Amino acid sequence: MTAAHAPPMPAVARAEARGSIYRLAAAALGYPLAETQQAFADGRFHQSLDDAWQRLSGEPWPRLAPSASLTDLEVGYMATFIHGDKGKPRVPLVANAYPDLLAGLSPGSYLLNVQAFYRHFGLTAALGDEGLKDEPDHLVAMLEFCALLCHLERRALEGDADVSPYRRAQRDFLARCLGPLLHAVRESYARQRDLGLDATLEHLIETLPDWADRQCRALEAEVGPCPDPGSSKATPDTASQPLWD
Repeated sequence: MTAAHAPPMPAVARAEARGSIYRLAAAALGYPLAETQQAFADGRFHQSLDDAWQRLSGEPWPRLAPSASLTDLEVGYMATFIHGDKGKPRVPLVANAYPDLLAGLSPGSYLLNVQAFYRHFGLTAALGDEGLKDEPDHLVAMLEFCALLCHLERRALEGDADVSPYRRAQRDFLARCLGPLLHAVRESYARQRDLGLDATLEHLIETLPDWADRQCRALEAEVGPCPDPGSSKATPDTASQPLWD
């Protein structure tokens, strides 16, 4: 069974599964913690991700050998996402490190556009909780934001409220921010060799871009296509915000 032929599921369950994938991916791709390594080693991470992945795609998440230790997990993560030539990461996890993603904007203007999404949902202060306050374009911050949007969508569905603002926000953020970054990270990683990255992290890097594209298409089928982002360059605070209200 392919993702295109996954069984239909209730909207609440779909939002919950989508949010779980964002949340788990964010936890896995953050700086390695002992809890993360333990969850990889004892299978809890696989069980949680496999459940959500199968509900959305109809396909299992593969069982992958975990890093032998937290040290091994850290070494592979550091070699891939922190260290590199001339002090720059081999595979950056921040969007402003990829000039093609800026679409002619300065890094500061691009960050303002990303922050406009967060600010609309009251997340400016919350970013500091994970040490990402100065990196709103970090992949982990973007994944966590999408998890929040899925939570808000699910809450609206359960309360019989209008879900379209949250779906439009997800669609726009996937199309303009998270999706392009995921593809850039995958392309950058594909140019590297033998960095010792944990197999689960590697598989996330390889599969999340296409999965995010499918989520964006599904959202476009529900609330329409993403508008042309051209107008967002001059006024990031007003670019997408009215579309969500």
